[in-house]
Amino acid sequence: MERTAARGRTAPLTKPRMTRPRRILIVEDDDQNVAVLRNILEIMLGQRQVQVAHDGHEGIRMAYESPPDLILMDLSLPKLDGWQVTRSLRSNPRFSKTPILAVTAHAMKGDREKALAAGCSDYFAKPIEVDEFVRFMRPYLVSR
Repeated sequence: MERTAARGRTAPLTKPRMTRPRRILIVEDDDQNVAVLRNILEIMLGQRQVQVAHDGHEGIRMAYESPPDLILMDLSLPKLDGWQVTRSLRSNPRFSKTPILAVTAHAMKGDREKALAAGCSDYFAKPIEVDEFVRFMRPYLVSR
């Protein structure tokens, strides 16, 4: 497909890089946040392999049973918090390169740095604004 450029020339439309399917594990205890994240991932970003763990212990168990390509980690979880889950997963070489993205209400000064120091690959502060979250996620989903 082409579009008309200045002075009558044509230029090809740039095609956005497509997202590729990923196995994504959401570790989040709030059902409303889970619904928002799932809708964004599945409907807007075309991801079909999305699993959910509702507490830290379940997150670790599910990560070992079916290793994800990407983990979205809430840091305030019941039973075992996201900080501990992240450190636990990072202690195993199997998860050393798996992106673990903190998606959290911890938005005070220094929280981002603490999340990265705990082993998170990146950080997104709640509340989740859809367009901003889509932009945040795209680099982790683009075809290579």
